Amino acid sequence: MRLQHMHTDASRDIRSKEGRLALAKMVVQLFDHWALTPTEQAALLGLSTESRSTLARYRKGQPLADQRDLMDRVGHLLAMHKSLRIMYPHNRELVYRWVTAANARFSGRRPLDVMMEKGFLGLVMVRRYLDFERGR
Repeated sequence: MRLQHMHTDASRDIRSKEGRLALAKMVVQLFDHWALTPTEQAALLGLSTESRSTLARYRKGQPLADQRDLMDRVGHLLAMHKSLRIMYPHNRELVYRWVTAANARFSGRRPLDVMMEKGFLGLVMVRRYLDFERGR
C-alpha cells in the first residue's frame, strides 16, 4: 500500500475552500463556453438577477459560498457538461452550443429556457435527460 494515496487532498473535498474555489473556476469557465448573460448565469446558480457582484467575485477567484443549493446547482451544471463531452467527444462546438440550441425533447425550447423557467427542477430535468441519452 502506497502512503501517498492515503492522504486527504483538500482540493478533492468540494466543501473545502480549495474545492469551492476550483468549482467556481469551472462553472465560470463553463458559463463562458456556453456564452450566457450575467442574468442567465445568476438564475442558473439560484442567485437574484441583481447578483452581478457575486458573479464578479467568483470570476476574480473567490470560492463558491458553502451553501447546499448553490453546490447542488453547480454539481448539476458540471454533470451536464460532462455528459455532453461524453456524448459528443469530437464536436466541441455542439458541446458548448447544446444548452442554447432549440431541442425537440423540450418542445422546441432551449434547455437553458427550461432551466431558467423551472429553476432547480429544470436543472434536474435537463441533467436527467442527458444522463438518459448518454446511457442509451
